[in-house]
Amino acid sequence: MTAHIASRPAPTTRGVLYVHSAPSALCPHLEWAVGGVLGTAVSMEWTPQPAQAGSYRAELSFAGEVGTAAAIASALRGWNHLRFEVTEDATAQSEGGRYSYTPDLGVFHAVTGLHGDIMIPEDRLKAAVVKAALGDTTLLLEIDRLLGKPWDDELETFRHAGEGAPVRWLHHVV
Repeated sequence: MTAHIASRPAPTTRGVLYVHSAPSALCPHLEWAVGGVLGTAVSMEWTPQPAQAGSYRAELSFAGEVGTAAAIASALRGWNHLRFEVTEDATAQSEGGRYSYTPDLGVFHAVTGLHGDIMIPEDRLKAAVVKAALGDTTLLLEIDRLLGKPWDDELETFRHAGEGAPVRWLHHVV
C-alpha cells in the first residue's frame, strides 16, 4: 500500500523592492534580473533621483513565495552604483525580512516580525554584549549595527528624495 501525502502550496507573501539609485545604463539590467526571480517580464517606472545627479529610482511591489525578497537581494547584490532595499511581509508560517544594499556597506539583512519590527536573535545580542565587554566596541554601536543603522543613515537621503514615486504590483509566476 502506498501512502499519498498531499503537498501544501508554498506560502505566499508580499514585498516591495525600492531601487533608491541606479545609473540609467543599469536600469534595464535590473528589470531583467528581477524579472528572472519573479518569473515574469518586469518594466519599472524610473524617475530621476534628485539626491544623486544622473541616477534613477523606482519601486516595485510583488507577491510571491516566501523567500522572494532574499532571491531579489541575491540577484542584485554587488552591483556597483546601486542602492536598494527589498522587504518581505511576515506570514502565518514565516517571519518577514528586510534587505538593504549600498556599494560601500554591502548587504544588510534583518528578520522582521508581523508589525515590521526588526527581530534580533538572542545569540547576536549576546555576541554584541561580549564584544562591548571586551572593549572592542560599545554596546550602543553594536546594537545600531544589528538594527542596520549604518545602512539607514546612508539610504535616508535617497528615501526622502523618492517620496511620492509610483508603485506597481507584480505577482510571482509559479
